[in-house]
Parts: sequence; C-alpha cells; structure tokens
Amino acid sequence: MLFDVLTIFPSLFVSPLEEGILRKARQEGKIRIQLTDIRDFADDRHATTDDRPFGGGEGMVMKPEPLTAAVEKVRAAGNTGRVILLTPQGRRYSQEIARELATESSLILVCGRYEGVDERFRAAFCEDELSIGDYILTGGELAAMVVIDSVSRLLPGVLGCPDSAERDTFSRRLLKHPQYTRPRNFRGVDVPEVLTNGNHAEIEGYRFIEAVRRTLARRPDLLIQEEFTPQESRLLQKHGLLEAIAAVKAGPTG
Repeated sequence: MLFDVLTIFPSLFVSPLEEGILRKARQEGKIRIQLTDIRDFADDRHATTDDRPFGGGEGMVMKPEPLTAAVEKVRAAGNTGRVILLTPQGRRYSQEIARELATESSLILVCGRYEGVDERFRAAFCEDELSIGDYILTGGELAAMVVIDSVSRLLPGVLGCPDSAERDTFSRRLLKHPQYTRPRNFRGVDVPEVLTNGNHAEIEGYRFIEAVRRTLARRPDLLIQEEFTPQESRLLQKHGLLEAIAAVKAGPTG
C-alpha cells in the first residue's frame, strides 16, 4: 500500500517510520511511504505556505496554491488514491474506518496546520476529512501517523501473528480482556487459574466475560450497538451481565 503524505514538516515522520513494525513493513515492501514537503511548491523565496485570513481573526491559514500544486504533483506521479485532510472538523476516526482504508491501494494524507486550510483547496481536492479525537494538535502530522500505523497493521503480512488484528480491542465493540504473562506470581498476585488449566473453551469464555466487564466499566457506550450470539448471551446471563448491558442499550431514563 502507498501512503503519500503532504506536510510542511516531513522530518517529523523520520523517527516513527524507522522503528518497529512500520520499519519492517517498509523493508519488506508491504507499505510505501512518500513524504512531500508542501514548502517546495511555494512561489516566493521565503517558501510561504500560510497567510492571514480574509475578514480578520486569529492565526494563519494554509494557502491554496502550494497545497494544490503538491496534490497535483502526487497525482501526476501515479497516486490516484483518496485525498484525506487531517483536521479536527473531520469524521471521528475509528477502527471501522481503519478497516475501510485498508482496502485501498493508496492514500494521500494532507496534514493541516494553523487555523486550517483555504476552503477552496478543501472543496476542490479533499475527498475525505478525518479527526482522531475531540482535541487540538499543532498540526495533522501526528494524526497522519496514527492513520498510517492503524491501517498498516491491518494489511496482510504486516503483523507477525495474523490473528492479532482480528482479536484487538475494537475488532468488535468490546475492549480487550486483561492480559497476563510470566511470572505466574508477581508480588503475591497470581495469574487467574483458568488461564493456566489448558481448557481452551473455558479460557475463551473467561476472556469474553472479562472483555465485557471491562467495556461496561470503561466504555459502556460501545455496547449500545454490539450484538451477541445466543451462546454469548447465555454466558452473560450466567455471570449476571445481561441486565447491565440491557440497561446500557436502553439508555438514560427519567
């Protein structure tokens, strides 16, 4: 998969792309990441990419000419993928959207800065807009890295264990169950016995129940649209969780 990233700070990507799974995926040719410096397309000797907003107001706005020229250069080089603007005004990023993007062969990620980008550029070129949360960053670069990382790990062969992505938190609307590793006893606290008895059916049931309990405690909103199989419902009833889930789905009363 090809990611073309348009930014005024390409050096921000250097270290993250040289570490861990992303580095391995790049070395193996499973992903390609190309960085385009928007300043290279400015038409003055100061490489100006922003200016004051018409009508006055705070901050600066990214100019349309360098952004347009940068996108057109990437398009001319063969990337016909979706142009995505990273902006607080975009749709809220989620695992579902990551799976959606993982079906693409290429993406063009535009890193917004300052008070945003000129509306004429946004309207003409941006086919999608994404926000990674209801907070403000100094720019879209960190958001672009989040998209690259989360999408890349869903691509075939990127993760060492093929099942990892399918069993992650948010692979369905449940947080992941608690995890344990060696030693079996740490400072007087034992690993739950069910995880050591070798009964895989019991282990799966335990993990499912603990995932539901954790979701109820931390992110009950996720359960509103979650559906359970008849077998799961029986297990939830056995552990006294079905009524709590029903209450969450019913929403606040009174």
